[in-house]
Amino acid sequence: MQNDKIVVGLDIGTTKICVIVGHKNDYGKLDVLGMGKAVSDGVVKGKVINIEKTILAIKKAVEEAEDNSGIDIKVVNVGIAGHHIRSSIQRGSITREDRDEEITVEDVNRLTNDMHRMVIPAGNQIIHVMPQVYTVDYDDGIKDPVGMTGIRLEADFHVITADINSINNIQKCVKRAGLDIENMILEPLASSLAVLSDDEKEAGVCLVDIGGGTTDIAIFHENIIRHTGVIPFGGNIITS
Repeated sequence: MQNDKIVVGLDIGTTKICVIVGHKNDYGKLDVLGMGKAVSDGVVKGKVINIEKTILAIKKAVEEAEDNSGIDIKVVNVGIAGHHIRSSIQRGSITREDRDEEITVEDVNRLTNDMHRMVIPAGNQIIHVMPQVYTVDYDDGIKDPVGMTGIRLEADFHVITADINSINNIQKCVKRAGLDIENMILEPLASSLAVLSDDEKEAGVCLVDIGGGTTDIAIFHENIIRHTGVIPFGGNIITS
């Protein structure tokens, strides 16, 4: 089994910490090889409040996932949530040198990368920058501008930010558990990739994921992410 096709997800939740190990098959789908979970005593509403307890829970979940899958886990993709998550719509633009040259993937990437350098409130960091629709000169509503011509390329972006201290605490726990982080992804986005079809996202859909301490929301329309949010209330409110 090729190691480059192994994918490991780590979900640090309020009530439990879960690890799942998957293998990308020849059809691009994910075959689940094993999972592990542990009681989460060091996290409240998506925020780490006890480093050592969280580290121990991560290690326990990883060990169980390793036993079930037969895979030695070293690298993980970490889901993040919490009331400190914020989303907003921001507009960015670049001016190209030649109006008659076709817009390239490099132009689109440059516009997106510029958004990662935008000014945000102190104490926050950018987690995701996702384009919604593009404008080429005065032609708006464009989903993919590659191959078009124009001097000015603009786009509306869905920008997700998080409290930098909360992110640092999560990273610290994962690394002290002996793991490297491949990616950090907002949990409602990860959930939407797992359960929503393209037809649903095109027609319009709201994903609601109720956890123990938080409720995650992701709204799509015309296959475009429109809103994400994390509410600091979950199933614990109902069962307590």
